[in-house]
Amino acid sequence: MKRFVRVSLLLAALGATMPGCRRDGRSPVPSPAASGSALPSEPPPWDSGPKTPAAPEGMVWIPDGALVAGTPPGVLPRVADEEMSGEQVVLHGFFISIYPYPNEEGAIPLFNVTQEQAKSLCEERKQRLCTELEWERACKGPENHIYEYGDHYRPDVCGTGTVPRMLPSGLRVACRSDFGVRDLHGSLSEWTASEWGRGGREGLVAVRGGNAPAGELAGRCANAFAKSPTSKSAGIGFRCCAGPPNEAKVELHVERKTPMEKFELSAALAKKIDDAIPDDARAELRRDESFHATQAWLWHPIGNEELVVAGGCTGETRGRGCGAVVVRLVLGAPVSLAWAGSGRFLPSVKLENDPRYLWVYGGDERSHFRKGLTYAWGRVVGGEVQRNVHVP
Repeated sequence: MKRFVRVSLLLAALGATMPGCRRDGRSPVPSPAASGSALPSEPPPWDSGPKTPAAPEGMVWIPDGALVAGTPPGVLPRVADEEMSGEQVVLHGFFISIYPYPNEEGAIPLFNVTQEQAKSLCEERKQRLCTELEWERACKGPENHIYEYGDHYRPDVCGTGTVPRMLPSGLRVACRSDFGVRDLHGSLSEWTASEWGRGGREGLVAVRGGNAPAGELAGRCANAFAKSPTSKSAGIGFRCCAGPPNEAKVELHVERKTPMEKFELSAALAKKIDDAIPDDARAELRRDESFHATQAWLWHPIGNEELVVAGGCTGETRGRGCGAVVVRLVLGAPVSLAWAGSGRFLPSVKLENDPRYLWVYGGDERSHFRKGLTYAWGRVVGGEVQRNVHVP
């Protein structure tokens, strides 16, 4: 009896470890190799996607996907004459270095090199300089974020908003994109392999990333600036990519129009503008009557940007409460950007030598005055009121 028990236990133990045996006594499902049948022609459901290539040391794989290149209209800040307007660009997969060259955590990135020297150093590693749209895709991640860490500016994440300075790679752990690419902002800017394809400026190349006092602007994945490829700078380094380069490139036609010109308002547009004046305008006017826009100008502060400056007053009597509202037309609907009150008088406007600076003139019981409006990266910001000025 004891011998029989020992044999049964031994068989149970062997059944738990031998291939093709089940402890519940049911017949096992034969494997294709055991049954002599061919392997299944389709992969199992958990392995149905494309294979991710093995990344070279210190690099990550950026898969095939769509990049929303540049910044769509209405998303601010935005540089209309330097950025694509949110066009979808499909890129094939490629590898990119996790850190700037020499691509080592804790190392100081290499700087003071020309674009050609950067190319050569990448080629020594059997790699290449990234194109600027590859760089932007690696920064924006699969969700096409504005910043590598999300859609809302946070200066602490990458240390942006200061003058450019060298930092050891990997110092800011959270400064990374969803693809795992790090230090795209906060330290050095980076050479790319791309020509500066904006508005016919030839002989320049695109530089991406880095830092600047205007951190909300410079820290965006879409931000770029032009540089001569033969120049060297303590603020410019580079990183490498690998795999066949993507041919897609920034080709932006920059249209520059007369900075300020009179514009005839239609009744329908005037009504829309009346309804769109901002809350600070309504508080300043303090009138029960509605605001009525009666004159307008087209303002072109930079290339590829057109704003409407509409002047008017409340009520039917001139001077009861007046001012100028600046709007951007988005699909025919006015979006209010700024307001400048002109007191008792219909406003007049005048540009400075730089078309980004606009004066709105008016007057009240005390004196004539003017208020400045400044265009900055898609926004319009109001300045201080200056009194006792000559009205043009």
